[in-house]
Amino acid sequence: MASYLIEPVDRLPFGGPDKARRYATERYRGAAGLNWYGSDPTLRFLMHRHLGAGALEWAAPHLERAGALMGGPILEHAEETDRNPPRLERYDRWGHDVSRIVMPPSFEAARRELVAGSFTRPEFAREAKAAGADPVTMGLAWNYLLYQADIGMGCALGTGGDMVVLMAEAFAPQDVKERVREIFADGMFSGEAAQMFTERTGGSDLAALESTATPAGDAWRLNGLKWFASNANGSAFVVLAKAEGGPDGSRGVAPFLVLRERRDGGHNGIRVRRLKDKLGTRSVASAEIEFTDAEAFLLAPESTGTGDGKGLGRMMELTNGARLGIATMGLSCARRALVESLCYARSREAFGAALIDQPLMRRKLAELIVEVEAAQALVFDGFHTRLRLGPALIKLRAARLGVTAASDAIEVHGGNGYIEQWPVARILRDAQVNPIWEGGDNILCLDVRRAVEKDQHLPFFDRLAEAVRHAPPGDDPTALLVSDRIDRLREALGRWRGLDPVTAEARLFPLAQFMADVYAAALLLEQAGWERRELGADRKALVARLYARAHLADQGPLRGIDHAAEDLERFKDLADGAFADDRP
Repeated sequence: MASYLIEPVDRLPFGGPDKARRYATERYRGAAGLNWYGSDPTLRFLMHRHLGAGALEWAAPHLERAGALMGGPILEHAEETDRNPPRLERYDRWGHDVSRIVMPPSFEAARRELVAGSFTRPEFAREAKAAGADPVTMGLAWNYLLYQADIGMGCALGTGGDMVVLMAEAFAPQDVKERVREIFADGMFSGEAAQMFTERTGGSDLAALESTATPAGDAWRLNGLKWFASNANGSAFVVLAKAEGGPDGSRGVAPFLVLRERRDGGHNGIRVRRLKDKLGTRSVASAEIEFTDAEAFLLAPESTGTGDGKGLGRMMELTNGARLGIATMGLSCARRALVESLCYARSREAFGAALIDQPLMRRKLAELIVEVEAAQALVFDGFHTRLRLGPALIKLRAARLGVTAASDAIEVHGGNGYIEQWPVARILRDAQVNPIWEGGDNILCLDVRRAVEKDQHLPFFDRLAEAVRHAPPGDDPTALLVSDRIDRLREALGRWRGLDPVTAEARLFPLAQFMADVYAAALLLEQAGWERRELGADRKALVARLYARAHLADQGPLRGIDHAAEDLERFKDLADGAFADDRP
């Protein structure tokens, strides 16, 4: 039943029942209100494969509750917070600098519900492990669902909590360790942590930062300005600074713990200059933070009195985990964009038929489905934590896909997509930050170079070979193509090593893209083999074939125009296997 007034303009003489149906806007229902686990066959497939049937029986009710939470209340809170973002109260009524960031009620409500139901809570992890359900996989699924509603909230809750807790336990004084334990009593995913690296000189060249720490007993006094600090309303910060007396370069950079309150309970020397007026991710408070003689604690061995010179390297190791989190955000933006596109295309009619029945629209939607499932395969590959190359390649692909998929979703919606009252505009605004957070494309490519130069790419090739070995049995043409491209990739690496340094750096981007293409295709083949053996189905084989054809095959002189139209002929298999809307 319509919830709007029927006006004279709805009954114009040239209209009729068929035309009026197009304007019955209650038919246009997007992802809001869906159970995002129940409506996602691809996530259910991944959980079945990674958890096993027995553990999935225990996990499914938890995943169903999470899917309902994210597609319902959390999404509603996210939309409200986007319209009414955090605000800064710099001074109290007496003019004292309190630098208080006031979060909107919608944010606080979302945080309470998320912390209470988080799969990262220690007690939940213990229950999952006892049931045979891998806690890491469960946590990844929970994040994937949350980020479809709000990647800003994911950043606000999860930015650096593990980093603060682990490094404080290793290096902080005992009384500070106890304080950190109190702060994170509800788990690392509590919204109390922040990482503060970036300065006005930029975020990538960390060796050039100027924030300085001076010894003060078993503590330090930290001074400096951080230009882009996310989750600035937290209570515990990891701050990069240079120890006074240390070298001016990467070996002089060390991580420090700064708490909102000093040991004596007073306000620490933390000033919020202003909140950032951002394009998106408005649910995470990002600010310019000035430290003025802030009490800080060195998070590194004090072998030289200024740290051990390995602080920056230690932080970069921890950053790899954060990159996988950002990759998941990119994937989730792409997934939400896909769902909104499918919902809209099924409802919107033009030229006498639903958009989803138009050949060009089917081509676009089929492409989106295949690309999203390829990124899913990368993000959910349980081996990537053991691959030095993995996080950089996965973020490179998934973060960028979030942007392009959101842009495609806007195009699917036409002019409506460009309007903030529709959901896809915010997806694009939010997704655009993912290629920036934790290193842009060029920084990721430089990380690939470091791994290759140290021969840390060899386990990556082992993973590719293993994945192809589990492809569907027989002389599968896609498996043969991917195997050939693995050999070509080895050859490309050999040629790259022989280039002059300037050209070699310029060629890092196509090299990394080649790696990501082969990696995703191999993983899709592995999924196809499992689906054939365990479920007797061949949908993933179709996805793998379409992906390999688009990314790895020689398109020929006709640029693939003469290729078989499997994306159209089997579109129903693709669409039904990507999204299940069982609403009446």
